[in-house]
Formats: sequence, C-alpha cells, structure tokens
Amino acid sequence: MGEDRAARACRATVAALQAASIATEALASLKPEGKRLLVLRRPAIMRPIGEVWRLGTLLLDTDANLWAAGRATRAAERGRVGYQSVSREERREIAAAALRGGFPEGTSVNYDAVALPLEAAALRALDADAPIGIADGEVRVRWRSGAPLQGAPTLEQYLSERADLLIHRLRA
Repeated sequence: MGEDRAARACRATVAALQAASIATEALASLKPEGKRLLVLRRPAIMRPIGEVWRLGTLLLDTDANLWAAGRATRAAERGRVGYQSVSREERREIAAAALRGGFPEGTSVNYDAVALPLEAAALRALDADAPIGIADGEVRVRWRSGAPLQGAPTLEQYLSERADLLIHRLRA
C-alpha cells in the first residue's frame, strides 16, 4: 500500500534535507494566556515540540513525521502597546509568547500545526480540508483545501519536488 511508500518518502526527504544542511524551523504549541491570579494574568507562552522543514502546506519534522502547517511567527519582544489594530497587537503578543518560550529572538516558530497520519484507515477518516488523503492506493497531497485527490501528486512526488526547490533555491 501507498502508506509504506509515503513513510519511506518522508524518511528520504529528511535525509536529503539534512545532507544538504537545510536549516529547520521551530515547531511549538501555543499555551494561551492563563487564568487571572489576583490582578495579573499569566501571559501566553509557546512550548517547543521539535524542529521542522516547511514544505508548502506541509511541515516535515526531523523524525519524518508530517504536520499540516498552521500559523507561524518570529520570536520578538512584545514592546509597548501602540494602540494599533487589534490583530497587530495579537500578532505582537504571539511573537512575545515564542520569546517567553525560550526561542531566540528572530527564530521562525510554527504553531497550530496538526499532526498527520500515514496509516490508510486514518487517512480515509480525514476530511476534505486536510492537505493529504488517500486515493488509488496512494497518499496524495491536495494543492488547496477541498480539492479532489484524484490526479493530485503523490506524497512522494510532492516531497521530492518541494525538497528539491528548497535545496536548489538556497544554493542559487
């Protein structure tokens, strides 16, 4: 079945990226602001999960596990409240949460990522919003949410192409 080929493709891609010395990005989980303790709130913080390569809509960790890419930020100081838009202030707080989690300033941190299975039964249970699925006995990658899997590239093709772009883009 395609799941064995998919797992081998993940391992081969990790080996290729490591051999080419392609830098990883951090993967973390965001722990939201804590409950109020007297008058102070415990600020949000990011907890490290591991290291990943961003390959389009997928993240591949150093243990060859796949993740659906969520959101990303760069660790940075919160700074003073600037009365900017609410969304900008939220982004500044998330960047500060990464810094509070121990990530060095300027580090790219991926969060809200969802682990993806490679087992056939679990793949069949995924909804059409998932970036991967199974069709024709192969694990395939959707180019956009809700797109059909028929005719979509196999995970092996997708990872090979994305890794090749990453390796050669950095050498150009």
